Amino acid sequence: MTTSDTHWLDLLRMEAERTSMRAVASRLGYSAATVSLVLAGKYPGKSDRIAKATLALLDVVKCPHSDQTMTQIECRSISLGAAPTHHPMKLGHWRACQRCPNRPKGE
Repeated sequence: MTTSDTHWLDLLRMEAERTSMRAVASRLGYSAATVSLVLAGKYPGKSDRIAKATLALLDVVKCPHSDQTMTQIECRSISLGAAPTHHPMKLGHWRACQRCPNRPKGE
C-alpha cells in the first residue's frame, strides 16, 4: 500500500480511537468484527468498499465559504464541477471554491 492508499485506514483508526470500534462500525454500516479485522490487517476480503465508505464518512473539510463541514467528495463535486450559472447562490459558492486553499487538485 502507498501512503495515499492508507489515508482511509488512518481515518478509520483515528475515529475508532476517538469514539469506539463499535460506534464507527455502526456509522459505516459494518460490524465491529469487520472493522476490528480491517484495523488489525487481517480482513480476508477486499477492503475497497470499506475504504470508500470510510472516506465518504470521515474525509471531511470545513468549507470557508459556507462555514459547514462537508466531505471531500462534496467539496470536489462543487469546486471542480461546471459553473452552476442557473443558480446565483450556487455560482457564488463555486466562485469562492476557485480561490479556496482547500480546493482539491485534479479533474
